[in-house]
This record gives sequence, C-alpha cells and structure tokens, in this order.
Amino acid sequence: MNNGFLLLIEDEPQVQEKNRKILERSGYSLRQAFSIAEAWEIINEKPPTAIILDIRLPDGNGLVFLNDLRESYDIPVLILTAMGTNADIIRGFEAGGDDYLPKPYDLQIFLLRVESLMRRARSVPEEIVFGSLILNTTSRTAFVNDEDLFLSRKEYSLLQLLVQQSDDIVGVDTIYEKIWGPEAPETPDTLKSIVSRIRKKLEGTGYTITAVRGEGYMFEHE
Repeated sequence: MNNGFLLLIEDEPQVQEKNRKILERSGYSLRQAFSIAEAWEIINEKPPTAIILDIRLPDGNGLVFLNDLRESYDIPVLILTAMGTNADIIRGFEAGGDDYLPKPYDLQIFLLRVESLMRRARSVPEEIVFGSLILNTTSRTAFVNDEDLFLSRKEYSLLQLLVQQSDDIVGVDTIYEKIWGPEAPETPDTLKSIVSRIRKKLEGTGYTITAVRGEGYMFEHE
C-alpha cells in the first residue's frame, strides 16, 4: 500500500470521481478541492504530501496558484490538464511544477507518475534540525529557539541549501543552479544581498554564513 496525503485539485466532478477511485484503490489517502479557494483552505489547515493540479479552475488559473504556492510551500506538484502543447508544458515547469501529464492519459502511467511524485516527497525530511535551528521543508519556514526567522522564499532556499551542506563550501555556481535554476539572478549583487539579509536575521543566534573568497559560502555555528 502507498501512504501519503494527496490533494487533488480538479473542478470536473467526473474526473475527480474517477481519480479518487483510482487513487484510493491504490492505497492513497486523498482530499479533494474543486477550486483554488478550497485548495488553500486545505493546505493552510494541513499541507498535503503532494498535489495533483488542474490548470483551468473556476476561480483562477492553476499556474498562478502554483506560483503563489511556491512562495510558502515546497510541495511536489503533478500538473494534470488538457493543455498539452510544448509551450503549455514549459509554462507548467517554469511555474514550479514537478511533473506534467496532459489529458487524456493512460491510468497506469498516471499511477506511476503519482508514485514517483510521492517518492520525491518522502525523500525530503519534513524537518531539518541543526542544533536549535529547525527548518520545515514543507512550509519553508525556519526557527531558532522557536523564534520564526521570517525568511523570504529565496532566503529560505539558500539557508536550506547551506545547512544541508554545512560541512562544505557551497560554490556560487552551485547556488545559482539550485536557487535560480536556468534563470539568472537579478544582478551580480543579488546573492550578496540575500546572504546579508539572512545574516541579519541570524544575529545573536550563534549561526552565521561565512563568505569564502573566490569559492562560495559556508554555514557555520559560532
């Protein structure tokens, strides 16, 4: 049996019902939303392990929802939609989708994609603990001694990357690849500015980010 809390966001009742039966027979725990508003209610109550998302929804565009989701949550998302051109697929991944499956789709392929999505979700621990510093990888929040650091999306992503490689110097090129992907930072000083903001939020906690000249950055405990 597969374990996990899946959120299915789909406004077509027939598609919802078909996928509900398929997923529940395969052992998944499932919650359903027929609109973006319903989806946010569920997510804010308890974030799901993964999301299956339609793009065309009655109260908005699924890709806009996905962009907003990525500001606060790092939840794997499979986009399941009738919009299947190459341009549509590219936009889906650029918006933050982890996988994309156009309708109509083979049910076996659908289940394989869902299982892959769940494996990806299970490969990341819900919490990363480094002494009194706790990172929640689902809500993308960071706390030191139970005090919220109130990190932005980019700040959190960088801090998590550095914490996970705390024994190593993380090169600037690696940071660009992991944090910005194919996009370039806004300016050459963008990374320095983000590091500076994190350092300020970490003041007095015993944690800091050290710049290693010509190499990159390293997360340290003083």
